[in-house]
This record gives sequence, structure tokens and C-alpha cells, in this order.
Amino acid sequence: MRLIRHLSSLGAVVGDTIAASTPGEARMKIRRFPTRLERQSRPTCHAGATSTLIALMLWLGGGAMATQATPQMLALIPEAMPGAPPLPTPLRERLALDLAARGKDYVPRTKNVREDGSPIYSNRLLLEASPYLQQHAHNPVDWYPWGDEAFATAKRLGRPVLVSIGYSTCHWCHVMEEETFDDVEVVRFLNQHFIAIKVDREARPDIDSIYMSAIHSMGQQGGWPLNVWVTAEGKPFFGGTYFPPKDSRGRPSFSNVLRAIYSQYKENRKEVDETAQKISNTLQRNLEGVSATASQVPSYSALTAAKDAYSRSIDRTWGGLGYRTKFPSSLPIRFLLRYHRTTGDADALAMATLTLEKMAAGGIHDHVGGGFHRYSTERRWLIPHFEKMLYDNALLAMAYLEAGLLTGRSDFTSIARSILDYVGREMTSTGGGFYSATDADSISDSGEAKEGWFFTWTSAELQAALGEALTEVVTAYYGVTPGGTYEGRNILHAWREPGVVADELGMTRKALEQRLASARKKLYSTRSRRTAPLRDGKILVGWNGLMISAFAQAGFALNDPGYTDRGQAAARYILDEMRVEGRLRRVSLDGKVAGPAFLEDHAFLIAGLLDLYEADPDPRWVREAIGLQAALDSRYADTAGGGYYTTAADGERLLTREKPGQDGALPSGNSIEAMNLLRLADLTGDESYRETAGMIFSAFYDSLAAKPTGVSEMMLALDYHLENARQIVLVQPTQGGDPEAMLRPLRSTFLPNRVVSIVREGVDLGAHAKLVPLVKGKTAQDGEVTAYVCKNRVCRYPTSDPKVFAKQLV
Repeated sequence: MRLIRHLSSLGAVVGDTIAASTPGEARMKIRRFPTRLERQSRPTCHAGATSTLIALMLWLGGGAMATQATPQMLALIPEAMPGAPPLPTPLRERLALDLAARGKDYVPRTKNVREDGSPIYSNRLLLEASPYLQQHAHNPVDWYPWGDEAFATAKRLGRPVLVSIGYSTCHWCHVMEEETFDDVEVVRFLNQHFIAIKVDREARPDIDSIYMSAIHSMGQQGGWPLNVWVTAEGKPFFGGTYFPPKDSRGRPSFSNVLRAIYSQYKENRKEVDETAQKISNTLQRNLEGVSATASQVPSYSALTAAKDAYSRSIDRTWGGLGYRTKFPSSLPIRFLLRYHRTTGDADALAMATLTLEKMAAGGIHDHVGGGFHRYSTERRWLIPHFEKMLYDNALLAMAYLEAGLLTGRSDFTSIARSILDYVGREMTSTGGGFYSATDADSISDSGEAKEGWFFTWTSAELQAALGEALTEVVTAYYGVTPGGTYEGRNILHAWREPGVVADELGMTRKALEQRLASARKKLYSTRSRRTAPLRDGKILVGWNGLMISAFAQAGFALNDPGYTDRGQAAARYILDEMRVEGRLRRVSLDGKVAGPAFLEDHAFLIAGLLDLYEADPDPRWVREAIGLQAALDSRYADTAGGGYYTTAADGERLLTREKPGQDGALPSGNSIEAMNLLRLADLTGDESYRETAGMIFSAFYDSLAAKPTGVSEMMLALDYHLENARQIVLVQPTQGGDPEAMLRPLRSTFLPNRVVSIVREGVDLGAHAKLVPLVKGKTAQDGEVTAYVCKNRVCRYPTSDPKVFAKQLV
């Protein structure tokens, strides 16, 4: 540990959570360079490109048709990176072909370019199917992707390894990329003395979790970029987050850190190895999880303890937890809604609705285009970090939808719709899958990269877009000021009551709302002509599973087939295009699938398919869910100790095999799996599913009982289990029989602890019964749509009366 103390003495505050820094603080004047993934919104001309035909041919190479690298193509690929060993010839040829295939419109993301606009450097990351790795493809760093080659090279050369982890829409990852990793002199020492590996945390959450836990075990907080130095065996001995190119604000330069680490590695190797082994031992203890020693499921007191903990911590003025940086996921709205439904606890509902109201009114909500940014940098939800993440919006759409069902408030339902409409419009691929994220930074009119510029407005810009009358309305309602709320620009926020604003402007509330809707439409049109933030176009199975759930739940509750169709299309894309030899792959980019699938991919997709089955009663969705569950049970389960590991038993062996239980920005796979198993048990009648769910509760019993706020998503499953959920079957007659009248009570009731099967008598019912025995023997009585509401396989008297059915649901 002396190494850690030695490096810390350089002045490093390596534990700062860079991701949660206020964007306005320590603002970096950085230059952005687009990648091919940004071409939909970037100019494609090459400033300063030579006009000679020879130079043009060098840049174009053989184009997409080339199958063999020509000498002209190879001339564009360096023989070696600064300070690094020569690149193998086969690698140079592959890089040359890849670069040539990108054609004349390709704009390399680097300041190191030739006069004709071609990149001086290209490294192995050019060949990787990850937007984040592609962003570093023209750094002068001799980058390796994660894999055996990098560690074998480190072992052969006797070097330590830098594992640098981030993601494509990470602001501070961009900063370090552009000012540090793109600086030839800074990286020369890195190439001479280290092996450098780049990892996309979204494609490899297993690697990220291990090394983030390593940082925590060193007594530091984490963030991204995450830079961890490890031995040739992958054992970590030092790490930090962002390092500038020069000493700044008490933070040591990347160069100084590299030199100190290399000196310690060479002069005190024994101590470094001992530190690495101690940290590795700690990781194995902490991440492999506990094993159930007995079957034990917490009582309802665990739910009460969780609610009381949130009650003590909530911001009673602005909602959410904390008084500075606030994440939407920090307060589990869906848990509080369920707790209120079960107990009638008014405070639980008040905490949930206050937080939903304040988030919707704040700048974290995109009032013009829909959707939510990643988090707020201050207490009032006003100034966001402007990234938009698919998973945040999926989880928020479900929270607002459920709050609308429970309270009957149309404003909450409207927010859910706006989120889903945004995702359908801007984040959906032609194949039906959902894209991952959009960046915080965007290119301003001056050509600079500025965080939030795309989403913010000056008074003059509003006037030009809207005219005087609408500008007056928007200024009054959305808090516009001449000086702005963020770096001289305005973040729209709706803190004022519409009725008050309407009275102030001398109009009715209805007239105000009509003018605001007209203004938003015009602002969206104006904004669409700006250079949009980078969009991360990779499709991740797990995150898509969450969004499938959101669209399916909304499609059912709101009786909107369009939303259901979105969920169907995404599910078909994943099931039909993202399986190789029967096994899921985690990532799809530009039609290419790659990477191992993890626990969360299977768990989130199973949940999405079960939700989709309720909205679209196609037996395929249950059949696929059962198959995916079988894959989890055979390859990921801890059959002795309960719960599931992140990685498959036959997957890559890392330092440790994590069994995740704690929820974060994303729910843990075990939390979602506990619910999946209970729903499958109720649908299929197979009680082994319920027993496996009980093993999850037993494995994480201590957390559920003593630290319930860390497993809030598992609390949903515990609530489902303790309530003894309903099984609901609606049977339509063979011919005719519109089920809508009977479905209406079910659509409008907040009844989260249930499974639903909608079938038609005859062949359809038979097909369902093979997978869902619950429907066997059920008939449409007297030729009318008939509802059966059951608990523990004991059904109440069947009814074709919507009023009676509604009473049976409560």
C-alpha cells in the first residue's frame, strides 16, 4: 500500500467522481473531432485537403472494394506508434483496408492529421465494434483492446499494464482523450514503458465492475474515465479517474503519474506484486458474493425499513436524495408506489410524487424534445449533465407510467408518453433495436464543443425562432432570463404554475397550453437544424430489454398499439439478429454483433418478453423467456449458494466471478431475476422457478434485511412474493368477442403484482396452454369475453361483467 500513498503524495485527488462534476466548473476549452458514428450530423468536408489527385487517391485508397492493401494504403498507417515497437505487418494491412473502406467522407477524430485530412496515426481500436474504442482509434497511443494479446505482450516485455475504461458519451473521457491521449509527447512514455488497453464499460460491464471495485478497495471513489494500472496477470495495484496533461488544481499530470508508477514498478516490484495480490484477494471476497446457508426470505419489515430510510434522507423541498448532485435512480419511485399501494402510507406516495414533479419541471427534463438527461449537478434538478442514456429513460418511463396509473394524474402519463415518443423518434434503429445514448457535448455555431449547447437557448435565439408573442409565453413559463441560467444560455424549466402564468399573461390556461405546445414544436424544428450531439449507435441487449418493458407496459396500459409495436420490433431484432449459435451476444453495431452476453442481458430481456406477452399475447414471447431462463440456469447460476453470476461458467476467466446484488443506475441482474422467476412460476405453474427465486432472497438476505436501500429493485420482487400475486386470464370466444371492455379495468388499475394471459378459445388457447397451463380449462362463458382472477391457482368466480372484474382486481 506504500505505492498508493507515494502516488497520492503527488497531489492526486484520484477519488474524485469526475462524472458527477458540475459542467461549469473547471471548464475545459477542448476541441472535438467527429468519428464515422457522428456523420449524420457532422460536415464531411476536409479543411485544408490537398487538391492534387495523388493525395486524394492516397486518402481514398482502394475504397470499399479493396481486398488487399496497396502500398498507397499502407503509407497511411504508421510503422510504429511514438515510442512503441513496430506494428505487425498483417495488422497494418488490416488497418489500411479498414481505413480505406471508410471513404472520402470519413473525418478522423484527432488533431494529428496530414495536410490532406488523413490521420497520421491509426491503432488497433480502428477494428473494434465499439463507438468508444473507435473514438481512440487515431490516438498516437499503441492501444490494445481487452484480450490475451495485450497481457501476453506485457508479460513478454516485463511491463505493467494500463487499463483505461470509459464510454462513448462520457464528457471527461472525451477531455482526457483529446488533451492527453492525443498528445504525442505525453503518450510517448506510455508507449515505451506500458501496455495500454482500452475498454468500453458498456460493452464489458464485467471488467468495469471489477476494476471499479478495485478503486473502491483502495479507499477511493470512482468515476469515468477509470484508469487502473495492473500487472501482466491483470491484478490491480493503483488507479484513478481523470488525469490532465499537466499538473492542474492539485491533480498531477498524466506524465508524472506514469513516471512515478513505472519507477515504483521497476524499483519496488515485490511491493507492487504484494499490493496487487492483496487487492485481488479483497475483490474475490467482495464480489463473489455470499452463499445461502439456509432458506430464508425477509419479512415485510425489510420493506418498511427501506421506506423509513428513504424518508429520513429525502430532500423534502426538491425531491430525490442529496443536496448537490442528484441521480433519478437514487430514489426508487416504483418501490415507493408499491409500498403505498400495499400499506396506504401517504408519505411513501408523497416522496414519489414530489420527486417526479420536480424532475419533470427541472432542466434535467428535455422540455422540447422529450426524455431526461443523466443527472442534475445541483439540488433543484435545474442544471443537468446533458447526456441521455437509454436505460435512464426506460426506467423513468415506467416510473411515470405507474405513478399515472396509481394517482390518475394525466401529467405523469404524458411524461411517460413524451419519453417513449423521443426514443421512438430519435433512438430507434431501422432494424427496431434501440440506440444506447447521446453525448453531453455538441458543436456550437462557433465550431466549439460545448456541453449542453444543443439543448439551451438565448433570448435572441428564442425570439428568432418564435416571434414576439410566443417568446413572451415561453419566457414567462420556462424561466428565461437575459443572462441565462447556464453559461449565458437558458435551460428551460417549468417551476411556475400554469394557472399563475396564464393569469399573468391575461389568457386562459387552455390557451397557454396551446401556445406552449406550438412553441415547443417550433423550437424542436429550430433545434433540429443545429449540430446534434454524438449518438452512440450500439444496441445493447440488456438496455433494450428495459426499453422493451417500458414500451410494452405503456402499450398495454395506454391501449396504444404503436408502443407495443416498438417493443415487438426490438424483441424480434434481438432474438433474430443478436444470437450466434443459439447464444446471445451483448452488442450490435452497424449490423455486426459481438461480445459475450451477461446476466443483465438475459435478465432484462426476459423481463421485457414477459411484459410484451401481456401487451401482445403471442406464445413466442413466453417460449423465448423460458429458453433464456434455461440458459441462465445452466451457465450463470450459483446452484449451491443461490443467485447468478455476471458471467457464464464457460466464459472468460477474470480475476473474480462477480455475483451482483447491489442496484445502481441500473438494477442488478439478480434483482430483476428474482422477479422474473416469480412471474415464470405463476405463468407456467413450475414451482422450481419459485424455489430458485427463494434462493436469491436467501443469498442476499443480509442485504435485504440490513441494507435494503442497496437492493431496492429486489424489493419489488419481495413485495410481489409477500403479496401472493394474482394470475389473470381473459378468454375470448372462438368468433368475435371484443375484449376491450373487459381489458379497460385492467389497463387503468395499478396492479404490479400480477401475470396476465389473453387467449382465444380453440387453437390459440391450446398453443398457450402448452407454455401457460394456467389457461387450461378456461372458457368464454355464454360466448362472451370472460375473466378469471386467481391466487395460488384458486380462481374467483369467472365474470364477463367489467364492473365485477374491476372489483376482483382490488
